[in-house]
Amino acid sequence: MEIVTVREQELIGRDQPAEGEGMVEAAQRAILGAAVAPCVPSPPVPKFALSPPTHCDRDEGHVYAALDLGTNNCRLLIARPERRPRRRDGEMLRVVDAFSRIVRLGEGLGRHGRISEEAIERTLKALEVCRDKMQARGVTRARLVATQACRGAENGDEFISRVLHETGLELEIIDRETEARFAARGCGALVDRDSESVLLFDIGGGSTELVWLARPPAEPGAPLELRDWTSLELGVVSLAEHFGGKSVSAETFKAMTSFARDALAPFARAMAGRRRCARFHLLGTSGTVTTLAGVHLGLERYDRWRVDGLWMSNEDASRAIARLRAMDFEARVANGCIGPQRADLVLAGCAIFEAIREVFPAERTRIADRGLREGMLLELMEADGAVRSHWERP
Repeated sequence: MEIVTVREQELIGRDQPAEGEGMVEAAQRAILGAAVAPCVPSPPVPKFALSPPTHCDRDEGHVYAALDLGTNNCRLLIARPERRPRRRDGEMLRVVDAFSRIVRLGEGLGRHGRISEEAIERTLKALEVCRDKMQARGVTRARLVATQACRGAENGDEFISRVLHETGLELEIIDRETEARFAARGCGALVDRDSESVLLFDIGGGSTELVWLARPPAEPGAPLELRDWTSLELGVVSLAEHFGGKSVSAETFKAMTSFARDALAPFARAMAGRRRCARFHLLGTSGTVTTLAGVHLGLERYDRWRVDGLWMSNEDASRAIARLRAMDFEARVANGCIGPQRADLVLAGCAIFEAIREVFPAERTRIADRGLREGMLLELMEADGAVRSHWERP
């Protein structure tokens, strides 16, 4: 899509025929009023450039950035390698800056197959903030990705070109396998060290990723391996748009859960024979599970430090979902862990989570307020030798 601007043109001698113009055309021009100049392309914004490595602080090293543009959210994380003793499970990042905004890039995508102009405008504004933060922090290494909305939209590539033209940011549309790998890398450190296998899930706006993580047989304590994965075109935005998200009756919630369960069934059958020890558990990374954790804890305002790494029993999860289902739309809007931007999506996410729990029964779920961005950052840092990997890929 060519981006154009319109400027006014001053008419001189508007009542006189222009060169090569007859009296009829001149009269029409006089009656219709001032003409508008032909649209001319606006100059592109200069491409975003990483700060040169020579600007890195010798003691601190590179400044890394990861941008994740999803169907619902635009998220940026800027960090350095964590060089102090780890304060929490698997913390190897020292956050320098962060940004998150709900942009709903995929709004209406399921109905029309295209990213709407309104969604594009919202997203461009958020990306401008991301660009300015990366420039201000002197980022020297970065990966900027887009996921399901851009993968599935007819105008996904066109949108990516427009982002480059208007913000200078060059986004990369990643495939489903790469998205699953980043999610697993980002929160794999939260796996129970005594568990032989774990199911990781990431409930997004337009897709849900499922990753089967396992250790090699007869090798307790060995690094986790990504054994199998799937990505479903099933997310909170698409499900809420299909069934409705503001007023969700018991019948509607049951229908959403059944829809999600049917989508999960092929992967569940494929994983049916996999080893599951007594410490098998689910590991969830998404706004759905972090919101549920906040509701479970009774937080007045969301607190990442209390949520990330939290263990919820099967009963805890059931009670939190029941509490959310008992809230009407206004109550969800007023809840400090949900708010107006998630109030119409959170029950769709709960339905997907409920289906996951049904087809992959486990006594516990660990909550991760980390994932794709952290996975990208860790891979960048590992490539530079800035952190040591405890993660294995096949």
